[in-house]
Amino acid sequence: MRGVSRRRLFGYSGATLAAGAAAGAGLISVARAGDDHGSADEEAVPFHGAHQAGIATPVQDRLHFAAFDVVTDDRDRLVRMLKEWTAAAAAFTGGHPYGSAAGGLGEAPPDDTGEALGLPPARLTLTIGFGPTLFDKDGKDRFGLKAKRPAALIDLPHFPGDNLDPAGSGGDICVQACADDPQVAVHAIRNLARIGFGVVSVRWSQLGFGKTSSTTPDRQTPRNMFGFKDGTRNIAGTDTKALEEHVWASAADGPSWMAGGSYVVARRIRMHIETWDRTSLQEQQDTFGRTKGEGNAYGAEREHDPVPLDKLPADSHVRLAHPDSNGGVRILRRGYSFTDGTDGLGRLDAGLFFIAYQRDPRKQFVPLQNRLAASDHMNEYVQHVGSGIWACPPGVRKGGYWGDGLFS
Repeated sequence: MRGVSRRRLFGYSGATLAAGAAAGAGLISVARAGDDHGSADEEAVPFHGAHQAGIATPVQDRLHFAAFDVVTDDRDRLVRMLKEWTAAAAAFTGGHPYGSAAGGLGEAPPDDTGEALGLPPARLTLTIGFGPTLFDKDGKDRFGLKAKRPAALIDLPHFPGDNLDPAGSGGDICVQACADDPQVAVHAIRNLARIGFGVVSVRWSQLGFGKTSSTTPDRQTPRNMFGFKDGTRNIAGTDTKALEEHVWASAADGPSWMAGGSYVVARRIRMHIETWDRTSLQEQQDTFGRTKGEGNAYGAEREHDPVPLDKLPADSHVRLAHPDSNGGVRILRRGYSFTDGTDGLGRLDAGLFFIAYQRDPRKQFVPLQNRLAASDHMNEYVQHVGSGIWACPPGVRKGGYWGDGLFS
């Protein structure tokens, strides 16, 4: 049919053509709704702001985390994609499709895949990060960004006990989709991957459920796959002072484009479920240093009571990870449980998809993980099999796009 471009027919999103003029006018980040849009309501989390949503935001129930490789060397194409991703993300988080999902040309694929039509926003947040290989890969500065790589965006060292799968680690770009409805989160990642066809490809991804950490500590603390409460002392999303000290990067920390951003470390941690399930209750509690029922640390009466570290086993997880054992180091955790079927031996492939945001991984995650990897009794029951680190820029201002400070 005349007027249908090859680009649209291949699903790179015909919405780009309609948005072209708007992009030139600085409106690319406005959420566009097609003829068949859903309704935004109180379940929508604002997309624009000083910081990216999905970091200090109250943790949602579901996760779809994806790492992408950039498959082009064309900087302009990458920037155009980031602009379109931004517009799509603003639409999705507002409860709308990006372009038309059912009312477009019959001869071409719809702009939006449509599985989220009629669903509320479900507090969807989309958070982007840029990995070390986007700045320098195999000694090549593909996009002229090498000089802008933050010193804090390190290549993570190999920690004792790591058994990392290269195919399930790293990535030039990551996108974290969190929502209270798994279909909403999956829809967002699916459509971003579709929009990015020819510019990026999915390197690996992870679905998660049952949040294992909370940024709202006044509510009930979630439990991990071992049945223990996790994140009792996590940083609260309302604790402005702690966020400024431990989570948000400042202009004094490094490049100005990261001011107001954060650094995320993601680790896929396989739990040896069958071994744990045959372990005595006392051994389980000693491993954590807290009771399984109430969640109180040894020597304390209630979960949120101060932790008397000298009452906990020296190799217990809580004692080794506690800020008072690490010079006050804290990180903001947003982890999720996962189950990905069974392995070739019939064992459950399950565990924790650990996500941590921080101001500087060199001073926070790395020393903390070195300590845990060396001495934590938990290591008998877990193994780190996937890993990645990314620099998450500050929030998008209206009229801007994801990474505009980096690419300007």
